[in-house]
This record gives sequence, structure tokens and C-alpha cells, in this order.
Amino acid sequence: MKGLAMLSIGEIGWIEKERPACGPGDAIVRPLALAPCTSDVHTVWEGALGDRHNLILGHEALGVVDEVGSAVRDFKPGDRVIVPAITPDWGTEAAQRGFPSQTGGPLGGWKFSNTKDGVFAEFFHVNLADSNLAHLPEAISLEAGVMLPDMLSTGFAGAENAHIEFGATVAVLGIGPIGLSAIAGAKLRGAGRIFAVGTRPAAVRVAKEYGATDIVSYREGSTVDQIRKATGGAGVDAVIIAGGGPDILADAVNVAKPGSTISNINYFGQGSGDEDILPLPRVGWGYGMAEKNIMTALCPGGRVRMERLAEVVMHGRMDPSRMATHIFRGLDTLEEALLLMKEKPRDLIKPVVIIEQ
Repeated sequence: MKGLAMLSIGEIGWIEKERPACGPGDAIVRPLALAPCTSDVHTVWEGALGDRHNLILGHEALGVVDEVGSAVRDFKPGDRVIVPAITPDWGTEAAQRGFPSQTGGPLGGWKFSNTKDGVFAEFFHVNLADSNLAHLPEAISLEAGVMLPDMLSTGFAGAENAHIEFGATVAVLGIGPIGLSAIAGAKLRGAGRIFAVGTRPAAVRVAKEYGATDIVSYREGSTVDQIRKATGGAGVDAVIIAGGGPDILADAVNVAKPGSTISNINYFGQGSGDEDILPLPRVGWGYGMAEKNIMTALCPGGRVRMERLAEVVMHGRMDPSRMATHIFRGLDTLEEALLLMKEKPRDLIKPVVIIEQ
């Protein structure tokens, strides 16, 4: 089979590999729709996971089941499926403690394009198919469905971990597809006022459609000053960090009220190792005593998560297809779509590749 791979840091290309083998509880899937992610950009061009050679990329997919193992009960060849970006080992200690995304160590539930070949190939392997696949409802378009495995799951996790109460004031820092999903999640959880920080016109439009009440441009001055002024100096009840470099943590802490929650879903993928430090502002953090609590999350995966996100979409609570600004067709267009994600033109939110079946 062929796949689009990271050849080394800064280099991608098409390679030939053996079709993956199917274990008793596993599935082999053909792609139906794929989406490049900023995480792929971090992996290849920033070396976020270290130097990888001939690792097939990609972790956002809808697919068609091609083969199942002898122990698989709920899926069969020909089924159209949602494939979570995170496919935990559900029998592990971490999963039983309630942290399935961290099975096998930090970020261990993230297997595709991390610890094994990803989904940007003619076939890919899914472990524990009955727990890590979900049936794709006919009512959900491919453009909408491919946002569930990572964009919606991660963005909604940001809202969930922010402990948003009805009427709460929320700031979402970064309005790429993850941040936009966080805005939609914050609205669904009952937020009152939602500040969206970003400048890209396409993203600003969708942010308003998803529930942002205020758009804050970092080009017009300090984000912290603008939000504090708009809130009469009080700050916000919850902050969701969905983009930015290390300094974004300081903005989050400084704009948060005492007693609030800062929910980070941003991937700080650039750096040189354990010696890198993410700074916190000492005074803004109340010298460590202002009860400004920082939560972190890796995209939740697994079957139940995908099924619940599908319910949100099927019943019209939000339309994730609005984030699919650039549509490509055919597996051979994957490289172009990934490079577009790297370049990020101002009219881009998310590229989607539809694979003809």
C-alpha cells in the first residue's frame, strides 16, 4: 500500500509499505475522508515528537471497514465508521482510573502518527475495534463527520474542563478549528459572554456563528487589557487556551478571575526537550495562591465519545462542516492539503480530503 509519510524532520513524501496485519480484536480500515492537522505540522516541521523516519502521518479519519479480527463483534467489512484520533488500550490501569488518553504513559492513547503509522494511507490499523470505532450515521456529511475524531472532541474537552457554568464569561484564546469547536462547546454548556481571540476573517465569521459574542484582535493591543476593560477589570470565569506559543499561558492567567479555571487544549509542540519551560506570571497567578486552576487534556477518544459527538451533530446543535473551508478529492491530494495546513492562508480553517470509494 502507499501512504504519505514523514521521511525525516522537515521532509514528507509518498512511500510503499506492507498492508498492516489485523489482530483478533482489531480492524483494517480504508479511508473515506481525511483531514490534516496542525499536529502533523508540529510533528514534521518542528520535530515535536523527535526525528521519525518513514512514519505515515495523519490521525483524523472517517473510513470503511475492510477487515476485522475474529473477536470483533460490532463491525464488519463495508461498515462506514468514525475513527477517533485517540485509540486507547481500554484495559489498562490509566483507562480504569479515568484517563484513557494517557494509556501507556503521557499522550499514550495517541497512536496514529505517533507510535504507529497513521491514517494517510490506502489502509490503516485500528486497535480494539469494538471500543475504538463508531458507526458513521448516514445523516452526517463527510465534511462534518471528519471533524469529530479530533477537532470537536478536543475543543469540547476544553469547554468541559473549564467547568463552565450557566451565564459564565469565557475567553477562548485562538480560533483555529480547535478554538472554534471550544466556542461551540462553551455555548452548549451555557456560557453567557464568550470572547474569541483571533484575527483570521474566515475563523472570525465562524466564531460568531458558533456563539462568540466578542471578537478580540491581538493586533489592536494587549489581549489581556482588552478583555479586562470589556469586563470592567474583573476578567473572566473561564479561559480556554486553544492556540499560541508559550507566552499564551501568561495571557490566560492574567485574564482569569481568582477562583477560575484555565483549560489548556493547546499543543506546545515546538521546543528542544525537557529543559524547555512554559512560564507563568507570578503576580497574575496570585503568587501561586489565587486559586486559578490549570487543567490540561489530550483529545478524548473511543467509541462512546464519537457516538455522543455524532448525536450533537445529527440533532443540529452545531454544524462542524462550517470549518471545512478547502475540500480536496482523492488520496493523491493529501500532500497538497497538508502543505496548505502548514502555510495557513488567511481564508483557511481546515482542509478536508474526500476519498472516492
